[in-house]
Amino acid sequence: MPASPQSLCEFIDASPSPFHVCATAARLLAAAGYTELSEADAWPASGRYFTVRAGSLVAWDSTPGDVPFRIVGGHTDSPNLRVKQHPDRAVAGWQVVALAPYGGAWLNSWLDRDLGISGQLSIVEAGSGSGGGVEHRLVRIDDPILRVPQLAIHLSDDRKGVSPDPQRHVNAIWGLGEQGSFLEFVAERAGVRASEVLGFDLMTHDQAASAITGAGGEFVSAPRLDNQVTCYAGVEALLAVKPTGHIPVLALFDHEEVGSQSDHGAQSELLPTVLERIVLAAGHGREHFLRRCAESMVASGDMAHATHPNYPDRHEPGHLIAVNAGPVLKVQPNLRYATDGRTAAAFALACRQAGVPLQRYEHRADLPCGSTIGPMTSARTGIPTVDVGAAQLAMHSAREMMGALDVATYSAALQAFLAPAGSSTP
Repeated sequence: MPASPQSLCEFIDASPSPFHVCATAARLLAAAGYTELSEADAWPASGRYFTVRAGSLVAWDSTPGDVPFRIVGGHTDSPNLRVKQHPDRAVAGWQVVALAPYGGAWLNSWLDRDLGISGQLSIVEAGSGSGGGVEHRLVRIDDPILRVPQLAIHLSDDRKGVSPDPQRHVNAIWGLGEQGSFLEFVAERAGVRASEVLGFDLMTHDQAASAITGAGGEFVSAPRLDNQVTCYAGVEALLAVKPTGHIPVLALFDHEEVGSQSDHGAQSELLPTVLERIVLAAGHGREHFLRRCAESMVASGDMAHATHPNYPDRHEPGHLIAVNAGPVLKVQPNLRYATDGRTAAAFALACRQAGVPLQRYEHRADLPCGSTIGPMTSARTGIPTVDVGAAQLAMHSAREMMGALDVATYSAALQAFLAPAGSSTP
């Protein structure tokens, strides 16, 4: 089934945290015949596989044989509010959960929303006793248990609104009086005892469901479009591709929003290690792996800024970006994006092959430009990389907006990139 805005909404609603993104992607991959591999095990010589490391996932189809890689990359994390290690607070009779912003969350957008909790609990492994191991359990509470209330306009100094202080103003109300321990509440909902919880990664998510909106259904309104659109479109592209002259790879990394410096972020050894192990499992050596990389290419997928109708002056003249007008090629001369002429040409050809239009984005030279996994992936692997995306508004808000037609065209372009026309098995 081709990518669609409705199935994108279903993907996002099933995936409130990076751990859930990996679980959702893994479920789709497994249903299509992909097999999960542990990094601790020996890997088969060829086939369709994926491996998961915490909130990151890499999937590939090595059945084409001894050929280069075509890689689509993305990230599983999104800006949000995360639970502090000692979250319980009592303030003026309110029971409050202490939260901290993750990534570049647009804090005002998180106010006055019904919030749930999701993430992962690390608990004592069942039956392991006092000195046993650890297991990791997904947790998701979709009840509207948390709310970060806005300050009334009558109490504001200038009645122009409040810029929330990330330390003081984004803690969430969850009850009155003696509510008890928040972690005990979460553990009970997860079906474990609080004493079994050894560690946790818990975060808030908006309770409002993703929706197709606009007078004619032209838009998608949803949380976490940045960057679950690429996660979804990349999975759909990998499942649809019929590889011949390249091994298609999908690499979805956690922690992009905070710099990717973790054991499973884009600056880690995760992708280079997986690629080398694919080559080694086929009976080749490191020299062969390095030669394979020299012929490979990465498309780093992230979202792109559509031209805002209320702030058109914030965009580069001559590079206006529209929703429902096709994928976006992102270029920045100071390498905040990894695109150069070689890799731009490769993605432009992929769009022609897919029969979809291509837009070209540059950031205003007098505004700081964000970045993504492209530059670090290129530098880490030595593989030429192009940065691309789908156009959206309200990036980093609790709820974002994109064009409904762009879901299918973005995935089609990524599919064509994974299996460029004219490639064949040697």
